[in-house]
Amino acid sequence: MRRRPGIGGLQTAAAARDQYRLLGENVAKLRTDLMKEQLATFRSQLEDFARKHKNDIRKNPTFRSQFHEMCAKVGVDPLASNKGFWAELLGIGDFYYEIGVQIVDICLATRAHNGGLINLQELCKLLRQRRKSDRELVSEDDCLRAISKLKVLGSGFEVISVGKKKLVRSVPTELNKDHNQILELAQAQGFVTVDEVERRLSWTSGRAIDALDTLLDDGLAMIDDGHIDGKRRYWFPCVSSITSLVLADS
Repeated sequence: MRRRPGIGGLQTAAAARDQYRLLGENVAKLRTDLMKEQLATFRSQLEDFARKHKNDIRKNPTFRSQFHEMCAKVGVDPLASNKGFWAELLGIGDFYYEIGVQIVDICLATRAHNGGLINLQELCKLLRQRRKSDRELVSEDDCLRAISKLKVLGSGFEVISVGKKKLVRSVPTELNKDHNQILELAQAQGFVTVDEVERRLSWTSGRAIDALDTLLDDGLAMIDDGHIDGKRRYWFPCVSSITSLVLADS
């Protein structure tokens, strides 16, 4: 018959567990203190780097994107406020605020033609055309960062992925899986037909027409009936170049 451990053995085991626990806490504290010290050092070096290269950060989009990545790794957000060290040193808070305002203007100006859904590349192209007199170049990364700050305006202004493209949504339109599949299919030519949707997606005629009519009602599609084959084309400005052409003519 096995003997159970006595009171002395239990006390010894409890004391050993307490010692291991204290040792673990001390090691964790040392690691935390070391990490805090390393982060503080890195932040200081980051500030020195920003002072030295502030002109490159403001004028070079690629350099600016890499700088943001470095900031993110140490928990620094230069766009968190228009006040403070980063805003005074770089002025990039005002830079992204200005881009954000221009993005809102472009989205409003093109909404009647694209239903509030515009290709990110198309948006950046229109933005560069508007800012062509400015010395500071704008990249897609800059547009994405500016749009992320526009979320405070409500449920609109967000970036969604459809196939290989990124689209900027400026209205609270909800797209389901069927809508996304049609938009992805339209990326090849800028338009689709009911027959094409049925054939390529293996849908029934009713499903295809219902999804296309919804996109049409939401202002995301345009109808083109002027073809010899008699097939109606559903054009989608958000995945074609119609938006820039229409805006240029207006």
